Amino acid sequence: MSDHVSRIDLTGRVAIVTGAGGGLGRQHALLLASRGAKVVVNDLGDAAQSVAAELVAAGGEARALQCSVTDADAVQAMVDAVLADWGRIDILVNNAGILRDKSFAKMALDDFRLVVDVHLMGAANCTKAVWDAMRAQGYGRIVMTTSSSGLYGNFGQANYGAAKMALVGLMQTLALEGAKHGIKVNCLAPTAYTRMMEGILPQDQLDVLDPALVSPAVLALVADDAPTRAILCAGAGGYELAQITMTQGIHLGRAPTAEALLERWGELSDRTGEMVPGTGFDQARHELRKAGFAFDDAAG
Repeated sequence: MSDHVSRIDLTGRVAIVTGAGGGLGRQHALLLASRGAKVVVNDLGDAAQSVAAELVAAGGEARALQCSVTDADAVQAMVDAVLADWGRIDILVNNAGILRDKSFAKMALDDFRLVVDVHLMGAANCTKAVWDAMRAQGYGRIVMTTSSSGLYGNFGQANYGAAKMALVGLMQTLALEGAKHGIKVNCLAPTAYTRMMEGILPQDQLDVLDPALVSPAVLALVADDAPTRAILCAGAGGYELAQITMTQGIHLGRAPTAEALLERWGELSDRTGEMVPGTGFDQARHELRKAGFAFDDAAG
């Protein structure tokens, strides 16, 4: 990344923000529109219309398109309408989500399935709908909204955490597949005071977690100079990168035992020299290298 980044200008860009009727999505839409993007405000109910009107009143160009991200046909119809009117789609911010928190012992599988459907399949539906257009135009910026609940776990959020970590896997693969087409795909792990967080933290802490303080992270991830395959954490004005790393590990030869594995667990878990694999196959390459095979890393 350059040390000198010019002001991000999204003039001429078309963005879709899902779940933009309030909270984080509304703030994302406001910021993108303020930088010149034409914004599609997607949500259920009248909130989408209200936010679109707010963007237009502020001098932006916006339209509301109401549909559930879980309805693949409706999502495709939304994307087709945007392409027909505005000719392109440059940015997709997958923000729509719900919570159905309960301990796993008390959680109905219907609630597990619903949360996965909205967060994971909703993002997949929207991304699939814009993917061909982005490939054809040779440009795209996609943000998946993950969570520390997925990255690190959270009591009572097995459904939410599973869906949010799945989005990281989706991002990792789509970033690889989209690279040659100018498509960059990243994850955002936000911490913000929204309706979904009411009652979880004291009010004075919630007040500091202003959703508007997260949206600059989204703008960075959809800029021309955006990174790709990043997991960017944001909240209360703080920003961090999360990494999925692999230790150097150990090699137990051709006759490994579980007992030996546990005996050397301390060595196995030593994070000295840990790595961030470039692809899933890098694990196999690492294992085979320890087994005595040589690889030309430059050849990939």
